[in-house]
Amino acid sequence: MTLSAAELSARLDRILACAERLVAAVPEPYLEHRASEGEQTIRDLAYGIFRTSLAFADGMDLGRLDERWLGEHAPADLLDGRAVSRYGALVRGRLGGWFEGAGPGEYARTIDAPGGSSTGRELLERTTADAGRGLRRLYALVSDLGIAPPDPLPAADLEGLPFTNRPG
Repeated sequence: MTLSAAELSARLDRILACAERLVAAVPEPYLEHRASEGEQTIRDLAYGIFRTSLAFADGMDLGRLDERWLGEHAPADLLDGRAVSRYGALVRGRLGGWFEGAGPGEYARTIDAPGGSSTGRELLERTTADAGRGLRRLYALVSDLGIAPPDPLPAADLEGLPFTNRPG
């Protein structure tokens, strides 16, 4: 099943909205929780979901996706889950504006990206799948702490995304 750019952008927005609500529900002491040594903290994982998604718009605007954008850690001033959630809201606003202004030709453009060039549509599909995978990991970490997700993402929003052969 090939999803349209409009469906991918809508799914990405729903994934980011769920991540926003979920990280806002995590008490500050738990933001540094990680599944095991060497894994991302809840704070860095949530921030990474948002930053990687923002990298899509930045990459589309510049014609290249900088790999450094994909591995950033949460800034020190994002002290609690609500602060990380507010950053997510800003990302959703930026992406919403980008999607609203993008014409169909935007998705046919070739973008230089880590692992090789791809079309804008392929990059959007990969970004949406990465955000979905990150959200699943975030749900697992929060569940380990006994925190119930405020409103889980419907499983249908992850159907048809390319999760196979990708880490995470």
